[in-house]
Amino acid sequence: MGTPSSPRPGRPIFAHLYSALAPLSDLGGVSELRRELLSGLSGRVVEVGCGTGVNFRHYPRAVTTLVAVEPEPALRRAAARAARRVDLKVEVVDATAETLPIDDRSQDAVVASLVLCSVSEPATALAELLRVLRPGGELRFLKHVRGGRIGGAIQDLLDPAWALLAGGCHLNRPTAENLAEAGFALTAVRRVPGRTFGVRTPAPAVLIGRALRPGA
Repeated sequence: MGTPSSPRPGRPIFAHLYSALAPLSDLGGVSELRRELLSGLSGRVVEVGCGTGVNFRHYPRAVTTLVAVEPEPALRRAAARAARRVDLKVEVVDATAETLPIDDRSQDAVVASLVLCSVSEPATALAELLRVLRPGGELRFLKHVRGGRIGGAIQDLLDPAWALLAGGCHLNRPTAENLAEAGFALTAVRRVPGRTFGVRTPAPAVLIGRALRPGA
């Protein structure tokens, strides 16, 4: 499940539920996916939709600065607390994926962990991620995606109610296709069994991968 991406109004009930339930995902194997997602990162990094900061402890020492973007106030406060517990230079900021307060071409990598499902304007958000990356910079993404014919049909049916209950999270976004349309060059993509707070499900599947901003 992703964190909410619309700046206002806040979703305090969802934020508290997310904070309480998200740790269960690590018990179900998502912690290993987080480590895989962040392995080998270095330099200047932005994480969009950082939630409670659960990823912070998995960042390599080679990361020199991390700007952690989170629009939901309750989650942002939790992320600020998490930032103080790690040996990493973290700045937690109030912003959305669609409006990043970051200079053009200034970042070595962007991380989108279980959040692209909930951005309110996917095309705008991906254009922003592309904008802040230096040429040759890397996007790391972890995202549940639309399943096969039967699973996808179920997701399509459930999506309106799920999005309402889960802070704007959508079950069926075609993330790989959206990344390619935005101008990213996909370099590594792996599909793994879906997990929702640690419970394996036939749908949605989870996509973990890397994509580059083309350039030198």
